[in-house]
Amino acid sequence: MEKEALRTKIFSKIDELPTLPVVLPRLLNLMESEKSDAYDIAQAISHDPALTSKILKVANSAYYGFSQEICSLDRAIPLLGLNMVRSLALSIGVMAGLPDGDRESTHLSREGLWIHSLAVATAVRELAKRIGENSEHLFVVGLLHDVGKIVLDQFFNEPFGRALEAVRDQKDLSLHVAERNIIGMDHGEIGDMLLKRWKFPNVISGPISVHHQTAIPEGINLKDVALLRVADTLSKTVGFGNLESLVYPESHDGDIKMLGFSDSDLSEIEAYLADAKEGIVDFFRALT
Repeated sequence: MEKEALRTKIFSKIDELPTLPVVLPRLLNLMESEKSDAYDIAQAISHDPALTSKILKVANSAYYGFSQEICSLDRAIPLLGLNMVRSLALSIGVMAGLPDGDRESTHLSREGLWIHSLAVATAVRELAKRIGENSEHLFVVGLLHDVGKIVLDQFFNEPFGRALEAVRDQKDLSLHVAERNIIGMDHGEIGDMLLKRWKFPNVISGPISVHHQTAIPEGINLKDVALLRVADTLSKTVGFGNLESLVYPESHDGDIKMLGFSDSDLSEIEAYLADAKEGIVDFFRALT
């Protein structure tokens, strides 16, 4: 199938998905506004009781381990941080708008995908802190970097299944390469299409679109892409790969060198992820 015809077909399938909660466009606007504050965020989220409930459930999960129960957004925002609450709300909203897995691939576990993605989000946030990068949007990038797989699994189940089979049969074949060979696009590109359709800014959708590509177009932050790729690899190394039985962790030595990470930096993040494993799984349970 020609790429434009494929894009048209993918967009038609994306349009079958439920619309996002009405609070999300407001939060996306607030994310890009330098004038937004805790009151604005709390007001926007509080209009969606289900979203508020999930954020408080996450805040009270083992991932954070606060000594006292958090019962309100007014309490959650200063403890979690304004940026983290906003990032959680955006991520939860996207997860709610995606299919819940009524048609699963043999090898793709939705639960495994989201736990892996939470590990990547955790790792990319910690990596960004080490080099003084703003990590607010990167947590969302990490959590949503594999959403394209859900679109493929739900709407292109047969060719996606063939891509997974090809990876199983050829141990040196990466899934994104198999997707391009069989479907015509990889899950990063498709995730980008979904997020753009849902009006997410390029600072989030851009790194997702190219996280399995070598040529990075202008307008996409090279450091963000590098941080995402290193975090993805580290999470798989620690055992957070939803396809770990099929895919070996990729090596991104060029990204590591560009970011200036030492072997000890990476070892410390690996140890941090390993220690956070139970909390990350608990985080996932709270989100769902």
